[in-house]
Amino acid sequence: MRFVGIAALGVMLGGCASVTRGTTENISISSTPSGVEAVVSGLEVPTTCTTPCSVVVKRNADISITFQKEGYEPQIVPLSRDIPTSGAAGFAGNLLLGGVVGMGVDAATGAATDHKPNPVIVTMQPTVRARPVAPKRQRAPAPAPETGT
Repeated sequence: MRFVGIAALGVMLGGCASVTRGTTENISISSTPSGVEAVVSGLEVPTTCTTPCSVVVKRNADISITFQKEGYEPQIVPLSRDIPTSGAAGFAGNLLLGGVVGMGVDAATGAATDHKPNPVIVTMQPTVRARPVAPKRQRAPAPAPETGT
């Protein structure tokens, strides 16, 4: 009975980062100019918003954001996952309180990680339109110099 109680306590206390930080986070998205369509991929359901905006994402998702607006070059920003100090502390707390179960929960849910960069800020570049090249004009040949007599 004592073993069962200790195991139950370990499971309840496990996943410290999952409990303290949660398995989702807000990603803030903005652009210059504003009003750019931001397509967030890597989610269960692809999400689109108009900048400035924010989206809620799972911490363990591999995310990229595509920015597009007429008259501007599209841009893609991949987000990386990083373990910040608070996530590392929660993950390390599993050693003391939750053991392997808590570490497994945090690793599976990504609770110990944050997406970088956050906020995501881009400056859109105008589309460069090629100027039509005017055909070169043919010059009339220069008259031959007259020779004296």
